[in-house]
Amino acid sequence: MPIINYKDLKKYIEELGNNPFAPVYLIYGEEMLTQNVFDTLLDVLVPPSERSINYEPLDGTQENIHDVIGRANTYSLLPGIKVIALRDSKIFYAGQDKDRLLDNAKKAYDDDNIKKAAGHLRGLMSLLNLSFEDIGKSNRQNSLGQNIILGADDAWLDEIITYCRENELSVPAAGDDSRTLQLAVEKGFPANNHLIITTDMADKRRSLFKALSNKGVVIDCSVPKGDRRADRVVQESVLADRMNTMLTAGNKSMGQSTYRALYEMTGFDLRAFSSNLEKLISYVGDRQEITITDVESVLQRTKKDPIYELTNALADRKPAPALFFLDSLLSAGIHPLQAFTALINQVRKLLLVKDFVESPLGSDWQAACPYDYFQKRVIPAIVEYDRSLLDHLSGWQTVLKEETPGQKTGTRTKSKKKKSKLTTDLLIAKNPKNAYPIYFLLKKSERFSKEDLIKAFETLNAADKKLKTGGQDARLVLEKVILGICKVQGERRTAQGRTAQGARRTA
Repeated sequence: MPIINYKDLKKYIEELGNNPFAPVYLIYGEEMLTQNVFDTLLDVLVPPSERSINYEPLDGTQENIHDVIGRANTYSLLPGIKVIALRDSKIFYAGQDKDRLLDNAKKAYDDDNIKKAAGHLRGLMSLLNLSFEDIGKSNRQNSLGQNIILGADDAWLDEIITYCRENELSVPAAGDDSRTLQLAVEKGFPANNHLIITTDMADKRRSLFKALSNKGVVIDCSVPKGDRRADRVVQESVLADRMNTMLTAGNKSMGQSTYRALYEMTGFDLRAFSSNLEKLISYVGDRQEITITDVESVLQRTKKDPIYELTNALADRKPAPALFFLDSLLSAGIHPLQAFTALINQVRKLLLVKDFVESPLGSDWQAACPYDYFQKRVIPAIVEYDRSLLDHLSGWQTVLKEETPGQKTGTRTKSKKKKSKLTTDLLIAKNPKNAYPIYFLLKKSERFSKEDLIKAFETLNAADKKLKTGGQDARLVLEKVILGICKVQGERRTAQGRTAQGARRTA
């Protein structure tokens, strides 16, 4: 049976006609799109008037796969279609998805749905085989790692743990639920019994996914989350569809500039975008057009900025945007040391690029060169530069590890260890095939001299000592770092100007 896009659901239902519906449906992807598809499908299968008997919704955050399968295999008391719905299932989650589960728990907590948050947290603990003691304050970092979702303030997690303990909610025993469900789907359910599973993610490589797509229908509601141009086009298309639907229903209109202002408030967050648009429609009342003034008057910014917005602003030497994104990231809970590390890495990259540009291999680079020229002439030189750098680093590693001190006599003996493969982030082109970001990194490096970047490292070193010794406000330290790095260029030009003026006077 097919895998269809959510936009094709109406067409699928029309073409189905009087033919029977599939025994199982998997709906996965963006939460609001998944919800809309589920509602549409359920309305067709079981009208609201029949749901008291023929519809059984189950909470996926509390899921018991054996219970789900048992219900799906139980005949209805009355004739007709019976639907078992497993909502917000975690059936495709694995240990590597812990950040997503933790993020889901945080979102549910922020939405004042602590029961759902507890379900996500317990699901995560089951996957990783953790106890409540393992994720307590003293052991949290070892168990969950340095996680951006936890941030500097993780009191929300303590509240969820307290809720679980007060309500005697245990951690589900780990088991192969995916395999159990796969076998049940392949075996089949009684006629007129239908299982609908909704989830925010699905792994197409898994045997369960293949079983669901072979025996049932998979409805794809996913939207790419990346920042590539192609991803942004899809994201904005989804938002535009949602906006047009809501504006048409409310008999309202909105210009492109107002849409951009609204988008800047939320980013690609379909739920927040829809909620904010609903507020605006109510706010303007009988007035037809929604304006930028309305957006600024009614809404608060909830957009979560990626950390590269901060580093890009620093590389552009634009202090105002850099300070804005720093404030946004810290307010969202990112740890100050994570922001600081990102600033260090950006300056390291710029210094590495500057060294390449000033080397013989960088002779083909020109700030005004077109991208095609860059790909053909400069990228091969960068790859050669990276290779040369790796050779130097490998040589140093060999010298350092070639011999080791004897344990008793102090004599040096040959190490029996195998030569380990050198790993480093000191490369300009980790992926030469993706040359576009490298192109812009070189362009940004033109805003700095090597002296600027060395001075920037001195600024970062001083800040590192202040952050690690404590006693100073981390936000203030980071703000001074940004202002110091962005100000270097201006100071240098002023000094150069004074020198030139002095030379003219002497002449």
